[in-house]
Amino acid sequence: MAADYAYVGFFLIVGVLFVILNIEIISRIIRPHNPNPQKLTTYECGEEPIGTGWVRFHVRYYLYALVYIVFAVETVFLFPWAIVFQELGLFAFLEMMVFIGILLVGLAYAWKKGALEWA
Repeated sequence: MAADYAYVGFFLIVGVLFVILNIEIISRIIRPHNPNPQKLTTYECGEEPIGTGWVRFHVRYYLYALVYIVFAVETVFLFPWAIVFQELGLFAFLEMMVFIGILLVGLAYAWKKGALEWA
């Protein structure tokens, strides 16, 4: 029993060392490293940057983006279901209606809380 855990621990240690070796050591050896002032400047579409880079965005934009991402990812689950819709039967149809209902409840909640108001 303990030998099984030893195998898992061994492979965990080897995996961590492999990642550290590749990311930290080998990447430092093979990457080019010749910084100069021109490379260290901020590049914005060929223009010299004006002002500070710390621009504060309203949290509403983040909420809008998160709601969009959640619904975009969830609708990806509709495509495989739609392809095999005929073979699945009534039970799968009801399951998908429950899934869509949960999405609509989330949309109604976000709408009620004002997360979808752009400005």
